[in-house]
Amino acid sequence: MEHIRNFCIIAHIDHGKSTLADRLLETTRTVDARKMKAQTLDDMDLERERGITIKSHAIQMSFPFEGKDYILNLIDTPGHVDFSYEVSRSIAACEGALLIVDAAQGIQAQTISNLYLAIDQGLEIIPVLNKMDLPGAMPEEVKDQIVDLIGCDREEIIPASGKTGLGVDKILEAIIKRVPAPKGNPNKPLKALIFDSVFNSYRGIIAYFKVVDGEISTGDQIKFMATNRKYEAEEIGTLYLEKMAKKVIKTGDVGYVISGIKEAREVKVGDTITLLENPTAEAIKGFEDVKPMVFAGIYPVDTEDFEELREAMFKLQLNDASLVFEPESSAALGFGFRCGFLGMLHMEIIQERLEREFNMTVITTVPNVSYHAYTTKDEMLIVNNPSDLPEPSKLNYVEEPFISASIITSTDFVGNIMSLCMGRRGILKNQHYLTPTRVELNFEMPMAEVVFDFYDKLKSYSKGYASFDYSPAGYRQSTLVKLDIYINKSPVDALSAVIHRDRAYEWGKKICEKLKELIPKQQFEIVIQAGIGAKIIARESLSALRKDVTAKCYGGDISRKRKLLEKQKKGKKRMRQVGNVEIPQSAFMAVLKIDD
Repeated sequence: MEHIRNFCIIAHIDHGKSTLADRLLETTRTVDARKMKAQTLDDMDLERERGITIKSHAIQMSFPFEGKDYILNLIDTPGHVDFSYEVSRSIAACEGALLIVDAAQGIQAQTISNLYLAIDQGLEIIPVLNKMDLPGAMPEEVKDQIVDLIGCDREEIIPASGKTGLGVDKILEAIIKRVPAPKGNPNKPLKALIFDSVFNSYRGIIAYFKVVDGEISTGDQIKFMATNRKYEAEEIGTLYLEKMAKKVIKTGDVGYVISGIKEAREVKVGDTITLLENPTAEAIKGFEDVKPMVFAGIYPVDTEDFEELREAMFKLQLNDASLVFEPESSAALGFGFRCGFLGMLHMEIIQERLEREFNMTVITTVPNVSYHAYTTKDEMLIVNNPSDLPEPSKLNYVEEPFISASIITSTDFVGNIMSLCMGRRGILKNQHYLTPTRVELNFEMPMAEVVFDFYDKLKSYSKGYASFDYSPAGYRQSTLVKLDIYINKSPVDALSAVIHRDRAYEWGKKICEKLKELIPKQQFEIVIQAGIGAKIIARESLSALRKDVTAKCYGGDISRKRKLLEKQKKGKKRMRQVGNVEIPQSAFMAVLKIDD
């Protein structure tokens, strides 16, 4: 056990985690030079295209040091705030963490939040200053920031470069010398933590685990404590680039188990594996349950594909434990799911993965957050869908979720960012200068204001130099109303939104104008309206495609033309009563870019 080291890599998005992981794999000769490619551990096409890590990836490396062979289990984690749940799971399976900071960009918001996750779990932190080869690197200034943040000595910070391979040997040496060996008792009954799982269409569900106490052997009868299900460990092994089967996995090591599980619901990330004959007394205190921040409806384009979509969602949830969903139905779109996401990027990635991995074409409704509605009878309802909000006559008040937001930016953009946050009902809590040119702003603001396009706006206002991180700050009372959209007097529940009363008129007007642009013209007039309760606050009309019925009527009295026009008018009126209006997917998504 003293020759095992479990560590993860934490950093802000785009600080070079995956590239540095590639150099570690190269130096330890874990991956053959011929199989080496950029972002080796990122096996999804989406990850490569966008240059981001979406899933955390575990891999085992062997490294000889001072005459002894060490086993290093590395878990590469994502850097984007939307995937922080992946990071928290990886941290639960480690004893140490490499904190990677870009020498050109310095410490950013996600660096700090991931670092606190690691410190709370008691991990040994090894600071690494990456991208030293860049001409814009400012090593001395960034070292000062790291020392201020974690209180280490300047000598402990390892200068490195994922591109050139500088400092990789020193990082491996630091992992062996500074990261503690796993603490566990090999003589106790088996206790193992599931920190990830994947679906394989031939082998069923593969669970990744870390052995805390005891050991597991091939053929053992095992039990998952949260679900109380019993299985046989058909195959166990360790995670090199390819899975390598083993007879036994001992205390402190990381591995995988295949036991022919077919149902995605049977594997819960954070669950404890133990032996059926000799179970452990208590389960491992898992990490906290996921808290979805953004809710949106996902519906199949063809309602017959509902069951296929359900299967696809279960398989995705297995691979991404932070996805939460439940079935719902909509008058406009039929049967679908109300899904909870950790943020807008998470929502976008899930939609892309459904299309690529499962060939499911889906319609996504306007994202919203979860509200607490209190009725006149003092009952509290949790409202995840605007259509669930009670009638104004039965409603006492509504509470909405607030967040504590931390924004780190250059001093040049403070004015722009403050006006953006104040415009989104933000309250400035404090302003802290990290260096003379970098400032941290702390705001409290409603989650609903961040859901739409806040992150995109923040990036453009700060020319890409602001980093953003947030944590939930409870629910507060607000004057919120439900805004309904009507098309030819029938409500489209997929477009309704819960919104602050001060912004309702302007929002309703913009949506009506946008829908007028996007809905194709029909043979009859289309009336688009926005209303609060029974009161209509905005209206746009889309004129009918008209045939010139008077073209053949030349000469003669005007009454002949009028007669033809009246006949056409009656036909249009009847058509409007029976005609359906098709709303394109672009109309649902356009609501997100309403401010542009």
